[in-house]
Amino acid sequence: MSDSRIPGLFRKTCAERIGTLVEHGFLSVNDADGLRDITGMLSPSVADKMVENVIGVFGLPFAVAPNFMINGRGYVVPMVIEEPSVVAGVAGAARLMRKARGISVASEESLLFGQVHLVGISDHEDSLQRLQAATAEIIAEANALQPKLISRGGGVRAVSFIRRVLRDGRAAIVAHLAVDTRDAMGANLVNTICEGIAPKMEVLSGGVAHLKILSNLSDQSLVTASITIPTSLLRLAEYSGEAVRDGIVLANELAIVDPFRATTHNKGIMNGVDSVAIATGNDWRAIEASVHAYASRAGQYAPLTDWHTKPNGDLYGTLTLPLKVGIVGGSLESNPAARTGLRILAVESAGELAQVMCAVGLAQNFAALRALATSGIQKGHMSLHARSVASSADVAPELFDEVVRRLIASGEIKQWKAIELADELAQELSVKRCYKPSDATAATGRAAGKMILFGEHAVVYGKHAVAFPILDAVTATCEASDQGVELAIPEWGVCVKFELHDDSLEGVAKILQLLLTRIVSGNAQLRLTVNSKLPPAMGLGSSAALATALARAIDTYYSLGLTAPQIDRHVFACEKISHGNPSGIDNTVAVFGQAISYSLQADPQSTPIELQQMPPLLIACSSRGGETIKQVRNVRALFESTPEQVAAIFEQIDLLSRAAVDLLLAGDLETLGAYMNLNHGLLNAIGVSTPELERMVCLARHHGAIGAKITGAGGGGSIVALCPDNLDSVEAAMNAAGYRTIRMI
Repeated sequence: MSDSRIPGLFRKTCAERIGTLVEHGFLSVNDADGLRDITGMLSPSVADKMVENVIGVFGLPFAVAPNFMINGRGYVVPMVIEEPSVVAGVAGAARLMRKARGISVASEESLLFGQVHLVGISDHEDSLQRLQAATAEIIAEANALQPKLISRGGGVRAVSFIRRVLRDGRAAIVAHLAVDTRDAMGANLVNTICEGIAPKMEVLSGGVAHLKILSNLSDQSLVTASITIPTSLLRLAEYSGEAVRDGIVLANELAIVDPFRATTHNKGIMNGVDSVAIATGNDWRAIEASVHAYASRAGQYAPLTDWHTKPNGDLYGTLTLPLKVGIVGGSLESNPAARTGLRILAVESAGELAQVMCAVGLAQNFAALRALATSGIQKGHMSLHARSVASSADVAPELFDEVVRRLIASGEIKQWKAIELADELAQELSVKRCYKPSDATAATGRAAGKMILFGEHAVVYGKHAVAFPILDAVTATCEASDQGVELAIPEWGVCVKFELHDDSLEGVAKILQLLLTRIVSGNAQLRLTVNSKLPPAMGLGSSAALATALARAIDTYYSLGLTAPQIDRHVFACEKISHGNPSGIDNTVAVFGQAISYSLQADPQSTPIELQQMPPLLIACSSRGGETIKQVRNVRALFESTPEQVAAIFEQIDLLSRAAVDLLLAGDLETLGAYMNLNHGLLNAIGVSTPELERMVCLARHHGAIGAKITGAGGGGSIVALCPDNLDSVEAAMNAAGYRTIRMI
């Protein structure tokens, strides 16, 4: 298993987190597919077989908490919970505890009690003697009821009897059967044993077995987690380590003397424990009942943790919980999400799962007490609550963090306020982007992105490609500046300033420098602000669209009157910076904004495709960008090592590309979709696909796309799907899996 320390996981998108867990070995490819595709989780048809009167499936956030080190092993812990700040708090605590050598957890034999309540007994002393004398016989007959459990090393370990007096003076004898259920939660096993052995107990006692059922008080399944944290690790910006330590100890002391506080104290512990129980398909209600009964064992409800200061000044904390959990069983096996949770955790036994749960409970309690003893619980909670509200208000990604910041500052963490702030911020950005507005008249330039439908890579070797424009994908605004050259692309996180003759520039700054050198020649003092609908490095022609929009804005600002072919030549020069040996298709589509058939060996190279109606195409962007230069080099190396085989693949791609033009003009979408699938297979054959791209293609086809393939250089980037009758459902599935989508119609 890989290291559970995964920095920055919270900053990633949902799709990126899934990809990261796959890369680190905590998720299989199949489990990742199930998480991306909501139909891979619990379906209504399966739910209908689990409980009665099903009308749907209720969703809760399925998260992971990285950073855990428990008994020297790293864990990424699955958690299902809707309350903000819990996952963040427990992951942060685990990160700190990792620096303190991690959490130690110990547990003894895990036993679940079954009970047979015998009533209507005339002579209790005589009945008790007969039952106790037959203890060995009772154990043997009880174990004979569960031969498979015995074969796994489990079974009834002991039987004890106790006399209970009812409120009306009547008495009952309660038989306790201590059962080792191995890796199962064990409720059904124990209930079966109780019902099966009850007739024998009735004969022995002369009474009636009134109740025959397990007990959820699991005080013979105790797990204890402990941690020693040096005060140096407890230091916060405004608090010394000693102050944090003493605040945590005092908070624990207050819970000891105040049952009202103890209740909330323990609820925080169960925020962590229950979340893991649900994520792994365990009975969290039984766990809750057992834990709270155990917390009352001394006659007053008390906290389950003990935090105190060691003689050397370190903080020491322990948590003991009664935990009887399972990793096998019917309800667990029927829920795909629970199976995924267990595979993420990769525990080998129910005992190990109980140890992880206890460790999570300790970490969650530490996180809550530290917050309470310092900045207060609301600070982190409100931050995450604000993110949830902004998400529910559909705030655009480029505005999200700033809207959250303003939402918290306003004190009105409401959906209407998030919408209001998003509108205000969008208006601000449309006026000034990331710079102050200039008095100079601004000039604007627009450009199209590109989507290759057929012919990737083969086009570099003289074959045909078919490409479509993504219209008005990039807009650039040019105005005067008094600080050299300034370039801002908010959606890409770009905000740079430089001098025109700086030789050290790279990336988008280098592109702008080249354009200004070619178009203006002199010492330009300009501020250029770009708005892009295209994410970078996704195979959608973002660099060519950027260069085109910038060139047009500069041209308009200086009233140069450049023609489209002239701008195309400038943009092609920029493409050499971005892609080394570009085919020319990206700049052609970006500048001319037409659907084209393109070939380096044709005359003319670009032929417009005049369509009456745009086909229903959907683009979906993966979690990782593709490096065009790298993919082109890899294909070149493959071509040079196996020229005949790769040339044959390029010939097949060329046939598909040329035939696609006729299919588009004829409106034959069924055949077009089949050809897209073939083209994707050929691209996979030359090594430019990735596991994620393959999953995205399968997801699109699963939800009704009749054709789906890589678009662009591959190695990451995007796919395109043809969806004649179900564009909405394919887009919804992609969005639910965390992928950004762009409609072509």
